[in-house]
Amino acid sequence: MLVKQVPVPMTYDHVRTAPKVLLHDHLDGGLRPGTVVELAESRGYRSLPSTDAAELGRWFTSAADSGSLERYLETFAHTVAVMQEREGIVRVAAECAEDLAADGVVYAEVRYAPELHVERGLGLDDVVEAVLEGFALGTARAAEAGHRIRVGSLLTAMRHAARSREIAELAVRYRDDGVVGFDIAGAEAGFPPTRHLDAFEYLRQQNSHFTIHAGEAFGLPSIWEALQWCGADRLGHGVRIVDDLTVDGDGTVTLGRLAAYVRDKRIPLEMCPSSNIQTGAAKSLAEHPVGLLTRLRFRVTVNTDNRLMSGCSLTSELTDLAHTFGYGWADLQWFTVNAMKSAFISFDERLALINDVIKPRYAELIG
Repeated sequence: MLVKQVPVPMTYDHVRTAPKVLLHDHLDGGLRPGTVVELAESRGYRSLPSTDAAELGRWFTSAADSGSLERYLETFAHTVAVMQEREGIVRVAAECAEDLAADGVVYAEVRYAPELHVERGLGLDDVVEAVLEGFALGTARAAEAGHRIRVGSLLTAMRHAARSREIAELAVRYRDDGVVGFDIAGAEAGFPPTRHLDAFEYLRQQNSHFTIHAGEAFGLPSIWEALQWCGADRLGHGVRIVDDLTVDGDGTVTLGRLAAYVRDKRIPLEMCPSSNIQTGAAKSLAEHPVGLLTRLRFRVTVNTDNRLMSGCSLTSELTDLAHTFGYGWADLQWFTVNAMKSAFISFDERLALINDVIKPRYAELIG
């Protein structure tokens, strides 16, 4: 007699065991509160709002809940301040890899801006090498604990600064050592991606991958420039693409030309629900465009953005989405495969993770 398998319940603990893929996570936005306190003490940084780790963690989340991207970004002053020495950067990167692996993430692309970590004498190359060392150390520790993960670096240039070409060259120089791509980040308004065209042209000439923060705090023009002028492979956030959709009273959705282009070209959207709510890009999870964009089958991926500021993990993001929109394991597998397909590593490596790691485990969960 055949016994029919039933799906595993959609609980936080079960979602944590599912293999997950993370494309949009900031290194300086994911520190452990206790690490911030210890690094601040060791380097004499006296400006923390609290030296109690639990209280500091709550402060970061509360301060980020302002509804403003600019205010949200101000919280990074403290994390960046304690990431100015090589030892601290190595530690933060190692703990990042360990924390993601413990959360069930099997592949992650973690981004950071090397130019923000040179205040105490480190060079750009020193910063990159410290992060790579930390990721290797954390990956090895995770393996000892029974968690498999691969972590790639994305080098970010700040869009209000003028070092993007330099950072792009840095990304290409280290692309055989664990740097998988490039990004620009920072306040969107007033700093369009076209200010950095020389960096993007250089990356395309070098057959290098890049994503661009676009369509988070600024609208469709930011997305259009990122794609049509700069040639981005992916959109960091991209939540405002919903502005190019019209929903009629009967629920019929009409796509504008840009939205249709994004969907037709399968351009990945690096969506970060909790972060978007904090910065005012969405009012609530139930009203977040991720639901509509998923229903319309855009290339949606789910991400954490800044785990410290949002008090989240990829497990919590996916669990909350599942409970809010009624998603099942097949939907979570779809998000995960979307992300793995969109990763900045080789086709063979992506396919191996999909076929050998992701799909077999989801088959068990689906039942």
